[in-house]
Amino acid sequence: MKSKDNLFYKKYTMNKVWTRCVVSIALALFVLQASAKEVFPDGTPIPDWFRQTEIVKLEDLGKSYRITDYGVLNDSTIIQTQQIQAVIDKASQEGGGVIYIPQGTFLSGSLFFKPNTHLYIEKEGTLKGSDDISDFAVIDTRMEGQNLKYFAALVNAIGVDGFTISGEGRINGNGLRYWKSFWLRRQVNPKCTNLEELRPRLVHIADSKDVQLSGVRLENSPFWTTHLYRCENVQLLNLHIFAPHFPVKAPSSDAIDIDVCTNVLVKNCYMSVNDDAVALKGGKGPWADQDKENNGANRNIIIEDCVYGLCHSALTCGSESIHNHNIILRRCRLDNAKRLLWLKMRPDTPQNYEYITVEEITGTVSSFLFAKPWKQFFDLKGRKDTPYSYSSHVTMQNITMECDVLFDVTKADDQYKLSDFTFKNLDLKVKKNAKIEVDCVDNFVLENVKVNDNIIRKQVLDFK
Repeated sequence: MKSKDNLFYKKYTMNKVWTRCVVSIALALFVLQASAKEVFPDGTPIPDWFRQTEIVKLEDLGKSYRITDYGVLNDSTIIQTQQIQAVIDKASQEGGGVIYIPQGTFLSGSLFFKPNTHLYIEKEGTLKGSDDISDFAVIDTRMEGQNLKYFAALVNAIGVDGFTISGEGRINGNGLRYWKSFWLRRQVNPKCTNLEELRPRLVHIADSKDVQLSGVRLENSPFWTTHLYRCENVQLLNLHIFAPHFPVKAPSSDAIDIDVCTNVLVKNCYMSVNDDAVALKGGKGPWADQDKENNGANRNIIIEDCVYGLCHSALTCGSESIHNHNIILRRCRLDNAKRLLWLKMRPDTPQNYEYITVEEITGTVSSFLFAKPWKQFFDLKGRKDTPYSYSSHVTMQNITMECDVLFDVTKADDQYKLSDFTFKNLDLKVKKNAKIEVDCVDNFVLENVKVNDNIIRKQVLDFK
């Protein structure tokens, strides 16, 4: 009886131990899962929407309107703006559907998509912009941080919630004639503005929610390539965005301009353009922050798993920007980009660039961090004082790459304040200038920063 009691006690004890182990493991997994919950730089959780990246399916877009079934000719030599617009209007009037571009090249001026319409471009199909600016409508629009009359883009979706562009085809801006004209004008008048040389953008989407662009090639834009204005929940997935650096440079051909937007995901894209790859806009001018109707912040922007070719910068704040909050650039490769992170500090515009994280980056770049006054087309518009700007809570971490210049930063206390920057877990090979002038930043943290195989400390350092 005694031995049975002992056996019972041992079994009871073992069960109790196992129960405790299972509970402990479950608790540990719960804690691990909770700790792994992704957050933005300011600590707020990243919504699940950023992980829901299923590509829209053609069959889910409603009735298909193949443009060649509705009077559009498969002829690459004639402008067919009116004919293609008629197909869009017909789809809208009949309750919506997808405008289907088949194989072939179709020339057009500005097209305006309506609610419940979409654009699908078949593989080997091309929607190509006219190289005659008179084929593009002059409308009330947004450019360079201003609301003004200017030319519409080739593809426009204004107030089109749920708008999508998909397929494996191309939207070609046909920009060569515009680029040549721009550089010719600059020879005659070196101070001419970007807007004075009349050019259309490639894609402009404004005042729209739940937008997805996927799969297509966006190329040879005369001006900005993809411009998002006052949009929410926009995904740009698996895009190939290109404009040349030679033999003729494509001026102001930014890959993606994000302008007063919330929740934007750029994922698995290739970008190589003759300007900034991803530029955060939002307003320009000495009182830009007071125009709440037209200007504002970019919030919750994630750029991940992308590859960059030649470009002026992988991520740029500015130059027409007033507030950027919760910005993440991660898991990307740069192939000879000019800058990794560029903070353009306009002395004529109040700016606040905060809670920015750049992490898990590889490749080669000219300047690792670039932050200097940006005075192109400087205009205080009669304001007597200089609007003061800020950039804070900027973290660059877990990065292994090569660069020419590590810290390309100018201290300008009369114009802006830089604070709470962190360099953490960096392994950098610097070819020319590895100096870090920490007095440019208030509360600059350096943790496990290796430069040319030297661990550096918080002081002014110069490894060459």
